[in-house]
Amino acid sequence: MKREEDQAKQYQTFEDLEVYQVAREFRKAMYRVARGLPEIEKFALASQIRRAAVSLTNNIAEGHGRFHFLEQIKFMLQTRGSLEELLDDLNVCIDENYFPAEEIEKLKSDGWRVHRLINGYIRFLRSRTAEKSSRIRESPSDYSLNEQELDDLFFGRFNASSLQRFNQ
Repeated sequence: MKREEDQAKQYQTFEDLEVYQVAREFRKAMYRVARGLPEIEKFALASQIRRAAVSLTNNIAEGHGRFHFLEQIKFMLQTRGSLEELLDDLNVCIDENYFPAEEIEKLKSDGWRVHRLINGYIRFLRSRTAEKSSRIRESPSDYSLNEQELDDLFFGRFNASSLQRFNQ
């Protein structure tokens, strides 16, 4: 029983990551910025902000779903790129006087906090690649299947011509 509890505590979803939680709050703030832009920007800058903001958190989630640290790092680098795009969008807001400078500076400060967390998570992931194995291990399934059961499960789903090409 103790082992099962320890395994349950070790498992994290992307929602448990501090970097995701802080990025999510920043995404919400950027959506508020997009809603507050003037009408002329509704289909340009506002749309761009929304896409980059969603990309920010989507890449954290997708990277977390990968089972290799190098792939996770790749997605975190994309996350950082989306964040820097958003920081530049805030510069546009300053340059065009869309919002008070103090408001934008606060958002930029929040963005740089997310940036530091992303960099920290990347450092953590890189340290894991230096370890003996950079592959994340999944816990064994309760449904151990033998060779025949695997054949029954998968080969019944393909037509004969597909299997013939596959086996060549």
